[in-house]
Amino acid sequence: MKRIPQIKNFMTPFPYSIGETAPLEEAQAFMRAKRIRHLPVTRDGVPIGMITDRDVKLVLGPDFAYPEPGELTVEQVMIKKVYAVDLGERVDNVLTHMAEHHLGSALVTKKGRLVGVFTATDACQAFAEHLREEFGPHGGNLIA
Repeated sequence: MKRIPQIKNFMTPFPYSIGETAPLEEAQAFMRAKRIRHLPVTRDGVPIGMITDRDVKLVLGPDFAYPEPGELTVEQVMIKKVYAVDLGERVDNVLTHMAEHHLGSALVTKKGRLVGVFTATDACQAFAEHLREEFGPHGGNLIA
């Protein structure tokens, strides 16, 4: 009988992270340079929050009434209640929780320390791979 795989099989290992005292503009520039939308916030390797490109856009806003990025720190913008799971958690449990709570990512930990991040993009890639394994690279849609 097959077993449902663990989240460690699908996560992005060794994710980038940033400290809570970093200026928001540093986080924003880093996310742009690395082309990522979710950036874990850590203190001594322990996740304490998450900053997303959406949060940055909402805080900085579209006009000049909003604060300058240099005036804010990551801590002032980060999400403090993040979804974190252990490395050995089953992927179906993580997917269900993310779907039920409309989450775009989950932090993956081992003994409380950040070891990975699992995003909706990772889920899409894993599902595409599963479909190819199940149905072949062309999905059985070849004309004979």
